[in-house]
Amino acid sequence: MRRMRALRADLPARDGIAVFNRVYLTVTEEISRLIAHDSFADPAAAATLDVLFAGRYLAAVEATSAGRRPPDCWRPLFQYRRHPGVRPLQFALAGINAHIGHDLTLAVVDSCRSLDCEPALLERDFDRVGDTLTLLEERIREELMPGPDLFEVADPMTHLLASWSLERARDASWSAAKVLWQLRELPALAQEFTDRLDAGVGLVTRCLLTPLPVPD
Repeated sequence: MRRMRALRADLPARDGIAVFNRVYLTVTEEISRLIAHDSFADPAAAATLDVLFAGRYLAAVEATSAGRRPPDCWRPLFQYRRHPGVRPLQFALAGINAHIGHDLTLAVVDSCRSLDCEPALLERDFDRVGDTLTLLEERIREELMPGPDLFEVADPMTHLLASWSLERARDASWSAAKVLWQLRELPALAQEFTDRLDAGVGLVTRCLLTPLPVPD
């Protein structure tokens, strides 16, 4: 959390990475609170998953800062982070999509390797993290709603919001993690699967960042 707090202090508030970082810091603080209160089936496993999960987002930030290419799932957010036609809610959802759709899948596999366990042993804690994210997503939407125009059926933002679901994204992430775990003895195939996952999630991230007319 220290590195995320430093980013919050360093980045302009309207920067797309800053918008997502504020959201994710809230998520991380809530998960840490739940771990401290033994709200997970296996707090040690949940802590491992939480650390490895956050590490993938921070690695993408560090790669970009160092002039290296981040994963494809994150590239659109870094490319559009200062675009005036992208609204804060889009930045938040695009970052959540990249982090859930790609990073969470790999973090589950990394956690299984670290803990020497099968994905099934992490499923209850995975679901607990997902439930926390869903509750926070509702709060994020409320805080970052652009205004009454959102409820107009013809508003492009309405279409974007209706076309993406955190619940579906987390279900897909869990399924992908189980497939990737089964491919662990086939490194070439596992790498191909990971690359395709990265590219596919990146395409959705890019769609979520479609520039929209700036509200008056």
